[in-house]
Amino acid sequence: MKIIDKIKEKQKDLYSRKPITVAFLGDSVTQGCFGCYEPEPRGIQTDFIAEWAYCEKVKRILNKLYPSVPFAVINAGISGGSAFTGLNRVERDVLSYSPDLVVVCFGLNDSGGGLDGIKDFKKHLNEIFGRIKATGAECIFMTPNTMNYNVSPKLTSEFFKELAENFAERMSSGVMDEYVSAAKSVAEEKGVVVCDCYAIWKEMADCGVNVTELLANKLNHPDKDMHYLFAYELVKTMLGK
Repeated sequence: MKIIDKIKEKQKDLYSRKPITVAFLGDSVTQGCFGCYEPEPRGIQTDFIAEWAYCEKVKRILNKLYPSVPFAVINAGISGGSAFTGLNRVERDVLSYSPDLVVVCFGLNDSGGGLDGIKDFKKHLNEIFGRIKATGAECIFMTPNTMNYNVSPKLTSEFFKELAENFAERMSSGVMDEYVSAAKSVAEEKGVVVCDCYAIWKEMADCGVNVTELLANKLNHPDKDMHYLFAYELVKTMLGK
């Protein structure tokens, strides 16, 4: 990717250009949402801990690899976000910062639309990718984590158990797989690089790992350690490794 060339140029002459800017457009996982609780019947509140999010971990890794190069990170993840809402705010929340690279990650919330929603999902992603590339910025589509495969015994809220059953159904029925596949096909058509973290989560599950217990809320938010998976894979993708 060209981002590595920009890093090299900045390393050679720190005064030659603005800091390397990487923006992240996504949902609650991108924003840094972890555990959830029910403050009122059938209500959801989330623990927001931005410094644990993979966006910040990416920055820390880049700072370690290139200590003299300044990196700016824009976290434009918003809880409940989808490709539709991302499209509506990509100009304001991302492109207004003139990023060198934009990482896009959607699919978890979008999958609630079922198979009938895939057409619009692809349409919105196509437009997001097009707007990003029109600015000259590079783009990576990072596939999301899997949702829960089972209802964790650690869930005590009946409402959360209902959500877990719904999410587990999306996994077992293949709906989530179809959304990820659709997103990857749009990315390929638009010449967008794919960082396929979903495949890694699936492989872990196939190997017998209880990935549900790797989710901070036992639903769809990876715990803070699993955010390193996203960060490592993204940096590897950025550097062409």
